[in-house]
Amino acid sequence: MRKLLAQLAIGVAALAFVTAAQAGETLDRVMEKKALVVATNSGWPPQSYLDDSNQLVGFDIDVSREIAKRLGVEVSFETPDWATLTGGRWQGRYDLGVGSVTPTKARAQVIDFAGIYYYSPYVYVVHKDSEAKSVTDLNGKVIGVETATTSEDFINRRLEIDAPGLPPIEYKLEPGEVRTFADSMLPFDDLRLGNGVRLDAVIAPEQTALNAIKNGYPLRTLEGEYAFREPLVVIAEKVDPDWTKKVGEIITEMKTDGTLAALTTKWYGKDYAAD
Repeated sequence: MRKLLAQLAIGVAALAFVTAAQAGETLDRVMEKKALVVATNSGWPPQSYLDDSNQLVGFDIDVSREIAKRLGVEVSFETPDWATLTGGRWQGRYDLGVGSVTPTKARAQVIDFAGIYYYSPYVYVVHKDSEAKSVTDLNGKVIGVETATTSEDFINRRLEIDAPGLPPIEYKLEPGEVRTFADSMLPFDDLRLGNGVRLDAVIAPEQTALNAIKNGYPLRTLEGEYAFREPLVVIAEKVDPDWTKKVGEIITEMKTDGTLAALTTKWYGKDYAAD
């Protein structure tokens, strides 16, 4: 028994040493190289997208640049697919993920949430010629959502947001068919073809929907009918709690001093950062 206890003690000590050795690894790397590598999206306006000069711009890009500025480092961007961005196990390829990620219980198992930096209400979007006035008018209809997102989880009634203080999710819609799309704008491209031509409605972030409408898509949102309101978080790999804490402190500073309110207003037209 004593021998077993001694072996266990050695094992615990070794584990503690490894954990201590990992703590601060990302923070040390970023500060030593004076470089921050951010994983984000390249086709999700106005969050993050390529402009006419083939440069990444958008709300998430500005947030990333501000975080880097406050760390005193340069920033560069990588654009992995969504499953890679939210799946963890980055193996040091990225230091942060700034891609308007929803904190779900499943994601909490594989990535760290550094902090909520804004909120996004999800809306029901229909063609401007649609006669739908409420969610019940969409029952039995063809609904489009981006795959591997909270809108897909919502329409399939399996959304579990991992954030305290949020009201429970209400499921009012009974779709006839759900169609998934690999990109955030593809459902809107189908919906713009006409009411019921390919889709009857799309569930998407209000910011994305309003941006599509601003850019000439013949669409509208159902007034006063939010699907749900989700928090969005900056994410990090589950290897360095010191790094996650440091980034969380910067996010809190940006919220307190009004920077996040200013950036959401710049890109979305109103303050989405308020708790």
